[in-house]
Amino acid sequence: METHEGLQALTRAIRAEADGKELRKELAKNMRDALRPAAGEAKSAIMSMASAGPGTSPALRSSIAKKIRPEVKLGGRWTGARVKAFKTKNVRGFPNAPKRTNRPRGWRHLVYGRPDSWVTQHGKTHWFDDSMDGVKFRAKTAVNEAMSNMASRIAARNR
Repeated sequence: METHEGLQALTRAIRAEADGKELRKELAKNMRDALRPAAGEAKSAIMSMASAGPGTSPALRSSIAKKIRPEVKLGGRWTGARVKAFKTKNVRGFPNAPKRTNRPRGWRHLVYGRPDSWVTQHGKTHWFDDSMDGVKFRAKTAVNEAMSNMASRIAARNR
């Protein structure tokens, strides 16, 4: 059961069970647990980004790392499992920090104290993408295993 359709079918089967809500919670938890190592890799990658500036607060790298989490949704408009870097809302007026530090073009910002001076700053290019490439196969295998374990459990009940 490797596909998106397989996850949707499993979700429908869980809903049909008497304790479907508990089974869904357990499946989501198992899938999130399967993705935690991948999230750890991404956190490690952003923390290894070089920092050339003074020790300003709040720290950009650690703020981005705190916002990297595995996300699982079963049903609704989107069904699936992924590792996501959420927006950093209150970090130096830079809500898109995870996305901007990952891209090769970098980001533009005003220089503090000089109202008409813009600079382009570059982060660690592809830190998120490269860290996911290394663990993608293991994460996908672990998520599929969690799905097949739940499917086997439901099938064993119905025998």
